Amino acid sequence: MIGFPRTAVRRHRALATAAAIERLVDDRVAAVHGLPEESRGRHADHLAELVFLAEAYRAFGKGWLGKRELDRRAAAASRRLNALRVPMPTGAPLTDRD
Repeated sequence: MIGFPRTAVRRHRALATAAAIERLVDDRVAAVHGLPEESRGRHADHLAELVFLAEAYRAFGKGWLGKRELDRRAAAASRRLNALRVPMPTGAPLTDRD
């Protein structure tokens, strides 16, 4: 993309990133149905967070968001995705409180 302003290159990359994230979600959404019931919610939440992230990249690519807002939304999505990776306890913790 020689000769294009830096902003145009960033916007083009953002649109490509949004499309890649959406392809990833499309490839995995059907698999959620086949997961054990206790795992479906977290996996669906993970995919939904990726959709929100793709929307932010697409909005930046179309000029609807600034770089600072895209960075803020991407950082927030990263924090939420990391929180979803933490294993959920399977039962009540065993503690001795007597």
